[in-house]
Amino acid sequence: MGRAFEYRRAAKEKRWGHMSRIFPKLSRAITMAAKEGGQDPDMNAKLRTAIQNAKAQNMPKDNIDSAIKRAAGKDASDFTEVNYEGKGPHGVLVFVECATDNTTRTVANVKSYFNKSGGGLVPTGSLEFMFSRKAVFEFEAKEGVDIEELEFELIDAGLEEIEVEGDIVYATGDYTSFGTLSKALEDKGIEATKSILKRIPTTAVEFTDEQLEDIEKLLDKIEEDDDVQHVFTNIA
Repeated sequence: MGRAFEYRRAAKEKRWGHMSRIFPKLSRAITMAAKEGGQDPDMNAKLRTAIQNAKAQNMPKDNIDSAIKRAAGKDASDFTEVNYEGKGPHGVLVFVECATDNTTRTVANVKSYFNKSGGGLVPTGSLEFMFSRKAVFEFEAKEGVDIEELEFELIDAGLEEIEVEGDIVYATGDYTSFGTLSKALEDKGIEATKSILKRIPTTAVEFTDEQLEDIEKLLDKIEEDDDVQHVFTNIA
């Protein structure tokens, strides 16, 4: 995955280690998934994924249940999924996915983060072709599981690539295969610790440690915003 990836993951995990920040984001993701596809996880792959991700962050069951029930309330109808695209320090490209009940507030906040970093937002759609949208599943490599055999068995479900980093396995497919890959893993008794529809840069860029520090300051601000769900960059 590379040095920059490890740098970003360590920094993000440090920030998201604060439950006061991560739980509201996870709750919102669960509520929106339940609102979109129903409150039964067995019939809603997106909801199952949101719940898995919440459990991976040790979110209490009561919080998860409350987030699901909230989907039937009037407050849930106010949430909208909206994306923003921008350029940050040293020309880094940033794709921001949000879930908000006030787009005016959200765009003003996100715009200010970019402006204060010396960057700015770009027209919607400008960066779409610079990222490939992929379904990525992360799970532990268990003893007795042949990764090569698993890779072969998951091809029909839409698998494109499997990578192993230590004890962690990353299974990647096109975003349209999210549901089939999720089910295929479940059928094999593999529980993903994290699942995400990720935007992977078509052309990744290397940055120096000093440049990464500047970029990280911008990403810190963006990811701390309660309306922001995911942030993707073209960092190599």
